[in-house]
Amino acid sequence: MGYIEAIILGLVQGLAEFLPISSSGHLALLQDLFHVDAEKVLLFAVLLHLGTLVSVFIVYWKDIWELLVELVITIKDLCTGKGLRLEERPIRKLGIMIIVATIPTAVIGLLLNDFFEGLYTSMIAVGAGFLITGVIMFLAEKMSSANKGIEKMNFRNAIFIGLLQGVAIYPGISRSGSTLVGGLTTGLKREFAVKFAFLISIPSILGSVILELPDAIKAGTDPTLMGPIAAGVVVAAVSGLFAIKTMIKIVSNKKLSYFSYYVWILGACTIAYGVFWA
Repeated sequence: MGYIEAIILGLVQGLAEFLPISSSGHLALLQDLFHVDAEKVLLFAVLLHLGTLVSVFIVYWKDIWELLVELVITIKDLCTGKGLRLEERPIRKLGIMIIVATIPTAVIGLLLNDFFEGLYTSMIAVGAGFLITGVIMFLAEKMSSANKGIEKMNFRNAIFIGLLQGVAIYPGISRSGSTLVGGLTTGLKREFAVKFAFLISIPSILGSVILELPDAIKAGTDPTLMGPIAAGVVVAAVSGLFAIKTMIKIVSNKKLSYFSYYVWILGACTIAYGVFWA
């Protein structure tokens, strides 16, 4: 893997992680096209996830800081017997909803991780995931905007969104697209639905990194790859920042259907590639 391959992979990871086109599917396809041995660049894949995580922290640093401060206050309230008081403190309720949404995602990931990993080498499976993502985006485009913010959100909403995020571990199915559809289905207003989708990506990405890091360290990496790896991670962070801001505008302007046509075409081409050439 040279600089060009690393930069392309970083660019795709950053854009596809937050645009509803599936970063996992794109990376699986590109690694196959570039003949990149996934085992040998596992550390690179883990660091790419951390690169995209940086972009989330940059865009939502105020919300993240408020959530961390509120965590300390929550612990203090619980220790003094004041309770959670979720209806009185919206930022605390947001933090709890993020935790609740993360639980079903974690359960699905832990139980089915080996199964999903096995699909990454099947271009037919990846192509099918792209096709599903297209359907998800088409449905999201048709959903009318609701006016439900954190004040009216409940635990059932968070669990449902978390389940859809867990399903998106399947390569080719977009995590951001699935969680966005989950938010819109439960009646969240578009602006809040996209913010919640990105905020719950933080524990999801961190969880993925924690699971993969031991194997990545064990596998090691070629010292000559450190330059390309650094370049790819930086590109992933910068492109991720661009993708988040773009996604916010796209959701507000109701133009998600454009992504449906893209992933449908890509899905069909990927399946054809898997059948005839891979």
